[in-house]
Amino acid sequence: MARYVGAVCRMCRRSGQKLFLKGDRCFTPKCSVEKRPKPPGMQFRRRPRISDRGMQLREKQKARYTYGMLERQFRRIFAEAERQAGVTGDNLVMLLERRLDNIVYRLGFADSRSQARQLVQHGHITLNDRKTDVPSALVKEGDTIGWRKESAKSEYYKQLAQTIEAKTVPDWLSLDKKKLVGQMVSLPTPEDIEATFDGKTIVEHYSR
Repeated sequence: MARYVGAVCRMCRRSGQKLFLKGDRCFTPKCSVEKRPKPPGMQFRRRPRISDRGMQLREKQKARYTYGMLERQFRRIFAEAERQAGVTGDNLVMLLERRLDNIVYRLGFADSRSQARQLVQHGHITLNDRKTDVPSALVKEGDTIGWRKESAKSEYYKQLAQTIEAKTVPDWLSLDKKKLVGQMVSLPTPEDIEATFDGKTIVEHYSR
């Protein structure tokens, strides 16, 4: 499947804010947004005004970049958010947060969502004690996320076991830091999620 393989820091610069795509690097002075806050490409003396349509597109792209999704994938999950009862924008954010690769990232098993997606695709992660290599799998309330026995022997796992103590997880997740097994104790709410994009604006983009 096609996927963006360029410099992810360009995405943050294009969005005009940090999307935390490079893990710990985003919290250091090496972050590209800190070093070069201007968007990539040719610079103009006066930055052109962004239209409402442009703002809507930018918010949608920020959501896509944050969760590492292609347009077709993102459009499909937006359609699911529309079918659910409630506010579509909030439903969208909650569905994105329930993706398995995002849960792996939120539990601290990976420093970034792209790294979490790679762990899932390589078969290191289990969902309810079953190996799954589908990063887009939706995690339900009560589901457990752990590691395969074979993966627990890897050097990455051993290093993670030493550094996991310093990491914190959201209130809607729980983590056994000794066994490195996490669980979704409740469904995330919009208040629990510090989204870098506006779900309402994305709804307006697709409702044109």
